Amino acid sequence: MKTMVFDIGETLVRDDRYWKLWADWLNVPHHTLSALVGAVTAQGLDNAEALRLIRPGLDVPTEYAAREAAGRGEYLDETDLYDDVRPALAGLRALGVRVVIAGNQTVRAGELLRALDLPADLVVMSGEWGVAKPSAAFFDRVLQVADAAPHETVYVGDHPANDVYPAHAAGLRTAHLRRGPWGHLWADDPNVIAAADWRVNSLIDLFELVDES
Repeated sequence: MKTMVFDIGETLVRDDRYWKLWADWLNVPHHTLSALVGAVTAQGLDNAEALRLIRPGLDVPTEYAAREAAGRGEYLDETDLYDDVRPALAGLRALGVRVVIAGNQTVRAGELLRALDLPADLVVMSGEWGVAKPSAAFFDRVLQVADAAPHETVYVGDHPANDVYPAHAAGLRTAHLRRGPWGHLWADDPNVIAAADWRVNSLIDLFELVDES
């Protein structure tokens, strides 16, 4: 086990603030948007569909730019991280594992994450690469920066369709994290069980994967 690559939303970072900011922008109660996110999650749809249920036909990138221009755009700080993130990433590096953070996020999110100075060797976003999960091109880029063979690289994430299935198809090892709506809802799905090399409840559990290797 040479490299572990981490998804971001609901793997390292809580999505509470992300959806709260969207709810405020669209002028709906936080609970309304959270419930709609849950509904589209259960249907296996992209979570952006929750926004379009509130405002049909919404162009998400255009609306995102409008939020940024209004000074109400993306924001991350230390409180958005799950408690196990820093100790897990630091512990893996201490064990000699290369730690890469690569997820479906914007250029702005990359700037915010790097400002947190996480214990990682590389932090890169789909918005910076110009390719996004679940495309095979995204995981080609993951392997380019992993500095390890596919079977020596583990992709860690909560989302079966964006993380586990495409990483498995690309030949990487996979760890499905039971965290967040997608992680909990699909944790015991037979397809997830078949595609994931490991299923973990905490990032600290990843230390055991290194010990096994």
